[in-house]
Amino acid sequence: MRNLVIAIASAAALAGAVSPAAAGPATGAAIGAVSGAVVAGPPGAVVGGVAGAVIGGPDIHPHNYHHIYYSGHRRYYVEHHHRVYID
Repeated sequence: MRNLVIAIASAAALAGAVSPAAAGPATGAAIGAVSGAVVAGPPGAVVGGVAGAVIGGPDIHPHNYHHIYYSGHRRYYVEHHHRVYID
């Protein structure tokens, strides 16, 4: 039983090491495996991991907005230390 728990923990750790493009299913699998293991032990970890991979993980996006500045009648925002004019 200890070997099964170690195998599931290592699989969950490897699931988090995938590329960000596939982070949804891998993150869901890791979260499902850990929560399933806490609730129902090793069988719960397997079922939780499968369910988490099917459902997917959280959808995390970095904020992508800029503060708008005004220079007379022109509007701009700053990106990489350069002004980007909107008008």
